[in-house]
Amino acid sequence: MTSYLSRADLSVAAPIVEFAEASLADAGRDIDAFWAGASAIVHDLVPRNAALLAKRDELQQKIDEYHRANPGLPDPAAYRAFLTEIGYLVPVPESVSVTTENVDPEIATLAGPQLVVPLLNARFALNAANARWGSLYDALYGTDAIDQTGELAPGTEFNPARAAAVVAYGRRLLDGIAPLADGSHTEATGYRVDADGLVVSTAAGDRRLADPARFVGYTGDADAPGAVLLVQNGTHAEILIDRTGRIGSTDAAGVQDIILESALTAILDLEDSVAAVDGDDKALGYRNWRGFMDGTLTESVTKGGRTFTRALNPDRTYRTANGGEITLPGRAVLFIRNVGHLMRTPAVLDRNGEEVFEGIVDAIMTALGTLPELEGPNRGRNSRTGSMYIVKPKMHGPEEVAFATELFGRVEELLGLPARTMKVGIMDEERRTSANLAAAIAAGSDRVVFINTGFLDRTGDEIHTSLHAGPFLPKAGIKAQPFMKAYEDRNVAIGVAAGLSGRAQIGKGMWAEPDLMHDMLEKKIAHPLAGASTAWVPSPTAGTLHALHYHEVDPFTVRATLPPVDDSALDRLLVPPLADEGALTPEVVAEEIDNNVQSILGYVVRWIDQGIGVSKVPDIHDIGLMEDRATLRISSQLLANWLLHGVITEAQVDDSLRRLAVVVDEQNAGDPNYEPLAFAEGEEPGIAFTAARRLIVEGAAQPSGYTEPLLHGLRREKKAEQAAAVTA
Repeated sequence: MTSYLSRADLSVAAPIVEFAEASLADAGRDIDAFWAGASAIVHDLVPRNAALLAKRDELQQKIDEYHRANPGLPDPAAYRAFLTEIGYLVPVPESVSVTTENVDPEIATLAGPQLVVPLLNARFALNAANARWGSLYDALYGTDAIDQTGELAPGTEFNPARAAAVVAYGRRLLDGIAPLADGSHTEATGYRVDADGLVVSTAAGDRRLADPARFVGYTGDADAPGAVLLVQNGTHAEILIDRTGRIGSTDAAGVQDIILESALTAILDLEDSVAAVDGDDKALGYRNWRGFMDGTLTESVTKGGRTFTRALNPDRTYRTANGGEITLPGRAVLFIRNVGHLMRTPAVLDRNGEEVFEGIVDAIMTALGTLPELEGPNRGRNSRTGSMYIVKPKMHGPEEVAFATELFGRVEELLGLPARTMKVGIMDEERRTSANLAAAIAAGSDRVVFINTGFLDRTGDEIHTSLHAGPFLPKAGIKAQPFMKAYEDRNVAIGVAAGLSGRAQIGKGMWAEPDLMHDMLEKKIAHPLAGASTAWVPSPTAGTLHALHYHEVDPFTVRATLPPVDDSALDRLLVPPLADEGALTPEVVAEEIDNNVQSILGYVVRWIDQGIGVSKVPDIHDIGLMEDRATLRISSQLLANWLLHGVITEAQVDDSLRRLAVVVDEQNAGDPNYEPLAFAEGEEPGIAFTAARRLIVEGAAQPSGYTEPLLHGLRREKKAEQAAAVTA
């Protein structure tokens, strides 16, 4: 049972009070003044937030009525005129000029992978922050990036043939990053440094780099360095040399590994990858964030029978050829993803006892948790320019971006921070934002540091927005439709035209198949080739492999070759990906029901029962997919769409749920904390099974198709059930 304390005219969950007041005391802030100011923000902005949500509902109702009256694919001109008339489409600004200042180079001028991890899991979050540097050899040896068949099969013991293939891959990479003026790194027998830079010894004599500027520095002795640092396209690679190491002792040049600068930035998430439903959950997230900002967060880890403490990595210092030093950050620059505008939280109640919007609480509390890094003893350890980076998801159009920037301004005043300290990352994932992207950027033009295509939530919103137009294609077919390419291309083109280069990231979405690294290496290069300076990866290993793409392609150079924004792309963006007549055969439908139901059950059972917000869930073909609330939104909304249009029936949904509950139980048999989904005839289903079913059959009625309202309520119900069982 939540315990509340009175602060000003708010009722605040005790763990939130404890976090806030300890943080205020450390920062030398007046506690009473803080709560009075927080109350003023709440009572001024909650009605505004509610009005924005009411406008969402009003617009959706009008769009639903339009599609009921005009089923099927809409006429582009008529549809665009209708959306303009109701205010869904707003005038495009004549020009947009982003003016954001004090942005770290990792965001403004460099390109590289980006990790997104649940902030409530300290181990995962520390791994992400430390994924700034990663072992190429480990990433290649441990994944299918290198062929895993025949003599190259990993096996249970060390495989020298596989290791040799990894080393050969690494040498080819070095020839691409820092080619020699004559010869190849494959011929290297040693590395040393003299006053003119890097010397590569070979059997045929000493060699120099074709471009001496690719050499940055070294560690150890110049004649026998422990590491050699190279750079290409602003991204670093370190040749780690150890002639006593397992690999280095067998290598002609003593190369033990190649360490790649990998995740330049990471997003610590309070949104789609966490299950934070009350004051206890939220306080854990805020404490973990503060632990990153003051540098104290640690986690005890047991691995391979050994227990150790994981902490934030130190910076990396190298000597230069001319006798100087260069220091590079040892950690990713961290964003924090607050929640969007939709949900209220029981963590804080207003003067009337009503739950406050969670996004308002997040802005206040995460900014409070950032003070040690902005002005305390840990100053500059995350942002060397004195900024706080907040990703704001699920905003619908420029009005909601403007509201977020106003909220950030109010929080800066509350905490006495310089104006525009709190920067905003705009997730371009809802159709109303996609269609009005230039205006949305303009609404945050002096704070924006990030725009990103989230094709998962974008698909979920596409389905819900056009729910009544007709039956949609299966998920795989939706992704290949013209609206998606228009969405991805417009995001980059509009961002470039608005002047984000040199001030902000332009990003792309997640690679959701963490076990398929060979495919990722083949396909994800499309992101820098599209001009995106970052793209999401599901693990530190994937970050190291995706970093290879940024050595091969400089997205900032690509941007200069991109065509300007094409106005006709907006018409393509607005075409819903409906199924053609005859496309939804009984076989296609049956497979799609089971595929979606399996992913829904596999994800929801961990969310509801264990509070796990992101999971690797096998699909119907046993391919492990990273599932979070965005993927859940797609699966549930697609089946809700098919129910609405009579493609499937509730009986078919129930049959699939019952059959696949058994399958999901088998997949989780090794988890001692797992509670089975399957239930006998005549028994009542558990809360997790009920949640999965309701997400489908009540999906059409959910606001914007979001899963949070149902999940949060049922997770709180489950937590109460678990607490009662403990005390019984």
